[in-house]
Amino acid sequence: MVALGSEDDAIQRGEAAPDFELPGTDGATYSLDDFADHEALLVVFTCNHCPYAKAKFDELNRIAERYDDVAVVGINPNDAEEYPDDSFERMRELVDDGTIRYDAYLRDESQDVAREYGAVCTPDPFLFARENGEFRLAYHGRIDDALNPDDEPTEMEMRDIIDRLLAGEEIDDEFKPSRGCSIKWTDD
Repeated sequence: MVALGSEDDAIQRGEAAPDFELPGTDGATYSLDDFADHEALLVVFTCNHCPYAKAKFDELNRIAERYDDVAVVGINPNDAEEYPDDSFERMRELVDDGTIRYDAYLRDESQDVAREYGAVCTPDPFLFARENGEFRLAYHGRIDDALNPDDEPTEMEMRDIIDRLLAGEEIDDEFKPSRGCSIKWTDD
């Protein structure tokens, strides 16, 4: 099922990022404090199997490689029992083979973090700016203007917003919902 990101239940611009404590594919456990030395944090709720999420792997890798001051963190909340390709083992394989090269790829087994952020689809990106020692939401919206997995993007929207954020500009862009597969909730 194709879903659009929603601003209704999601955290709002200016709100602090909900903290988390999630296992990463590298064997470490991560929280927001692990990214405190970055000026910005891009949290993307994503997964291994959704064609929309897979279509953004390369762009997210480019963002992670291009910006030293931005931590790119993928969080997979999908029900791995119903969708075995979204298992933690498969996440590790994608990192090990170089398909995913984010700063961290984390597993949200309980789905509590996805619910706290208000994520609804994969991919669902949240961009935070570091302000007074905490990450505050600067932008919640799509990565680029390619709405379907086979489309080629013409505007790299998230990169443009990151460039402006790092330049100290105010980000007041209207929310442009991400498009992707609905999160596979365990209680649906």
